Amino acid sequence: MLNIIRARLQQKHRTTKYPNAAPPELPDRFAGRPVAGDRCPDGCRGCEEVCPTQAISGSPSGPVVDTGRCLFCRSCERVCREKAIVFSRDHRLAAASRESLVLRPGSFLPADALCETARKYFRRSFRLRQVSAGGCNACEADCNVLGTPVWDMGRFGIQFVASPRHADGILVTGPVTENMREALLKSWEAVPDPKVVIAVGSCAVSGGPYRDHAEVHNGAGSVVPVDLFVPGCPPHPLTILDGLLRFLGLPVWA
Repeated sequence: MLNIIRARLQQKHRTTKYPNAAPPELPDRFAGRPVAGDRCPDGCRGCEEVCPTQAISGSPSGPVVDTGRCLFCRSCERVCREKAIVFSRDHRLAAASRESLVLRPGSFLPADALCETARKYFRRSFRLRQVSAGGCNACEADCNVLGTPVWDMGRFGIQFVASPRHADGILVTGPVTENMREALLKSWEAVPDPKVVIAVGSCAVSGGPYRDHAEVHNGAGSVVPVDLFVPGCPPHPLTILDGLLRFLGLPVWA
């Protein structure tokens, strides 16, 4: 026990200063908000053909990227000789509406994620019941990381709880398999009003790589009303935390 206390004292303060300061440095392999340019070659559909989830479509002004479907695998970026699609370092991906996840050429600002219900009722205390609706555990792991000393979402009054009856909303991960559909619906019904739903990860937003499978319901929106969409496969903990803070209307480092 003394060794544990000594080690903890040597580590000192470990919580990131974000959102009151710049976010921590992200790994080199991090793929953030995609930026679509207007240099798309006529007749070239290379990015559309390599996309495993049909997240890209063409337009006269350049490629259109649906980040709700995107797995951030960067296949489109690698195949495009004109660099019409480039993945930036911007972690701000969350949006309050599904339509806002569709990025067109010239879309540079992060989408609005504010929820008036959350801002009014949950700004100081926000309790969530996490529901894994058939997820692979990647999004679940990154959500759980937010409870560690580095991110410490509890300092903002945000916590996960064991029962939906003690929650202000549910946080859904996974594509919502047929076997989890009823469990998700009952969890949502058990949350007292007013309540919110947050879909985290491409699977929960759109079905991800399992989209249109016979045993999948293509995300949480097909079963319950979603108030916040956080795309990614999986989304970085910083992306999730940023989405939650903007959802509640809390100040975030710009």
